Amino acid sequence: MNKALKIILGLILVVVPLYLVFPEMPLSSWGNAAWELIKGGITILVILIGILLIVIGMGELKN
Repeated sequence: MNKALKIILGLILVVVPLYLVFPEMPLSSWGNAAWELIKGGITILVILIGILLIVIGMGELKN
């Protein structure tokens, strides 16, 4: 697949879902559910990063 086709396909895959989940669009309620899922995922990601940093810090204390 050439580079231009990859870029166009990538833009389509980003723009179309965003268009569909905006308010007053067909999938606007799905957008709310996806936003809640993203917020929950960010919280878990921050906690996991914190745990990782603690483990790395403990490993460096041993040296």
